[in-house]
Amino acid sequence: MQVLQVQLEVGPDPAEVGRARRWARKRLAGSGIGEDEPLAETLVLLISELVTNAVVHTGCPAVLRMLFAAEGGVRVEVADASDLPPRPRRAAGEDTNGRGLELVDGLADRWGWQREGVGKSIWCEVDRSPADTVAGEGFGSPGRVHC
Repeated sequence: MQVLQVQLEVGPDPAEVGRARRWARKRLAGSGIGEDEPLAETLVLLISELVTNAVVHTGCPAVLRMLFAAEGGVRVEVADASDLPPRPRRAAGEDTNGRGLELVDGLADRWGWQREGVGKSIWCEVDRSPADTVAGEGFGSPGRVHC
């Protein structure tokens, strides 16, 4: 299995989220995923949520990585220096935040987190075509993990 990996360093500023989205759109287009494909919009939303969580909740720089499998799947990873595990929250009706990991859980085929160096990495995977890929294959992930 061939995997192409690209990465972007993200500063600890919420304004960096927009830069991460623009960067991701360009990389997705360069990998053959068209801007108008639903997959591209799903991935950009996932990236936005994970990068936002990293910079807002840790106040630390982060590294955004996208891995493109030859089979068409895409893995997104956001690593930060905080050793605190992600904590899903339940947003109430009119709350304007607290839905990030719930969105990730609903949009990604698989997601989870792992310790990485002194910090952690939160990852999610989206299969390009669910009919072409068996869940759990492509990146060697352990399947859906709830934190």
